[in-house]
This record gives sequence, C-alpha cells and structure tokens, in this order.
Amino acid sequence: MWKKRAEEKAGKRNNYTWYLVMTVLMIVITMIAGVVVFSFYINHFTKEQDTSQYNKYYVMIAGDGNASLWQSVYEGAYEAALEENSYVDLLDGIFEKNYTREDLMRIAIASEVDGIIVAADESDGMTNLINEAVEAGIPVVTLYGDNTHSARCSFVGIGSYDLGREYGRQVLEIVEKTDVADETEKPIEVMVLVNANAMDSGQNILCSAIQDTLEKEKPESMEFELSLVSINDENAFSVEESIRDIFKEEELPDIIICLNELNTTCVYQAVVDYNKVGQVNILGYYDSDTIMKAIDRNVIYATIAIDTMQMGRFCVEALTEYNTYGNTSQYFTADIALINKDNVAFYMEEEADEP
Repeated sequence: MWKKRAEEKAGKRNNYTWYLVMTVLMIVITMIAGVVVFSFYINHFTKEQDTSQYNKYYVMIAGDGNASLWQSVYEGAYEAALEENSYVDLLDGIFEKNYTREDLMRIAIASEVDGIIVAADESDGMTNLINEAVEAGIPVVTLYGDNTHSARCSFVGIGSYDLGREYGRQVLEIVEKTDVADETEKPIEVMVLVNANAMDSGQNILCSAIQDTLEKEKPESMEFELSLVSINDENAFSVEESIRDIFKEEELPDIIICLNELNTTCVYQAVVDYNKVGQVNILGYYDSDTIMKAIDRNVIYATIAIDTMQMGRFCVEALTEYNTYGNTSQYFTADIALINKDNVAFYMEEEADEP
C-alpha cells in the first residue's frame, strides 16, 4: 500500500515536472519565433528601402496598437522620424499573434533596434526589461505610462495634476449649468473610472487633483462624494462588462469621469443602451469621432483631448537628442484641450478637413 502511494506521488511529481518543462519550452519557442519573424521583417524592410536613407530604426510598443489614440501617436512619431532620416515601426501591428508588451520588449532587445518607445508601467518586469535594453545600448523612452525606477532616458506624457484640475473644474461647471444639485439634498456623486491593472502613480495624482479642486473651488453649501471604481482593462470585453455592471445598479452617480478612450466609448454606449441619457453626465477622454459625435448629441458633456501627434514627435525628439548628445530632457508634457458643446463643431470640421 505504501509502495503504491509512493509510486503515485512519484508519478505526480514526474507529471508536474513534465508540464513545467513543456511550459518553459513553449515560452522559449514563442520568443524565438517572434525574434525570427521580426528579424525577417527587418531584413525584408532593408531590402525594400534604401538603407542609406535611414540613420536609425526605432520601434514603438503601444498599449493597444489598434486604438485610434495610439495610431495618432504613432503617426506623429513616424512623421518626426522621417524628418530626422530615421524610421519608426509600430511593433504591435507587425505580428499576427498578440504578444504582451513584455514579449515585444524582449523581441526588440534581441533584434538590436536603435531605440524603443514603450507604453510602460511601474511593474518590476518592465523595469528589468528597460534596464536590459539600456545595458544593451538601446535607449528607451516611456510613453503615456512611466517607469520611474528604470534607466529610461525620458518620459513623454501628460500633466496628471493639471488634467485632474481640469476634470474638477468641469464637474463644478456641470453642477452650475445643470439641475444636478437641485435634484436631491444628498452629496453630488462623482465616479472616477480607474484602470485596475495600471501600476503607475499618474492615476493617483489625477484623482487627488480632482478632489483638491472640488474642495477648494466648490460653494460652501455644496458637498461632493468622490468614488474610484476599478475597471478590469485586460481587454475590450472586460472593460465593457465592468461598465455595464455599474449601470445594472439601482442608483447611478451624477457624474462619471473616464480616463481613457475605451472607457469613454463604453460608458457612452451604456448610457444609450440603458436609456440613461440625461440622467448621467459624462466627462470623457480623447477626441475620437465617436466621442465628438456624442458631445454634439449632448450625451457626453465634455472630453479632454491630447495632442497625440505632438506626443509622438516628442518621443522621436527625445531619442534623437539622446543618440546625438548622450542625454535629453527627463520629461516631455503634451498639450491638452477641452472639447465641449461650444467648440465641438470646430474640432469636427477640422477633423473632416484632414486628408
């Protein structure tokens, strides 16, 4: 009997070891395949292009290569790079398989590119990969999300505190221009949708700025209740489900603040689907066609637009300066603009006029 149990335990250990070996092997094979595919792509690229035309080859690793925000950032980087006789690829869009940002970082490092632009976070894994790239002689610019403990040469993003103050002022404007404060005697409920998987301090700074602005600039008789709700941002489906759960509750907040494009679009869609137009005021993020049309239809109150083209240009400027002089500015802050019902027609017309 004891011998049988010992054999069963030994068998389980062998199975576990086998599964572990196979898992590690699959990870290694995946990474090798990624490097081979990317190397083939680079070789094909150099054959297609006059190699003397481009001095540097950079890659951008975005948060979501398909989002219009990242496409606009990439366009700004691409155009700026061409002016410097360099070339930028959006690495997310090269592969058919969905690699994580960490996987793409490893592929870029192994491929010995001239510079990496990455939408980073504060995770230890990202810190180690950035440091590994820098040790290999590849400068890294963190984009939109920073990694402050790494050896990255520069961070390109937005001023989180200024952005939070603008959201706070818009909350006060909503209260002033609508009947939110007259509907009930209880505190005005403001919900901020934060990304559950974000590991940087930017969200905390932004939310603190909203709170500070409301406390300092609100009328004495007015009370606000600020709540932070984590949205599962693993993929678009999980974001949509998390937001729909909010609208299934009996009571909704008076104002919802969205901190990215996808959350804004999903909240807008949920308001329409659950017939809550006019009952919830939405402050959005980014200036996609969908968001601007929602503002024009009075479904979204206002949105914060980022100069994404400028953000992309800053990334290339940082890499160019670092490669030329050995150093560059630690921070580049992109401009932001408020779009509401008063000026949305101008932005929509400007968008339509672009080639």
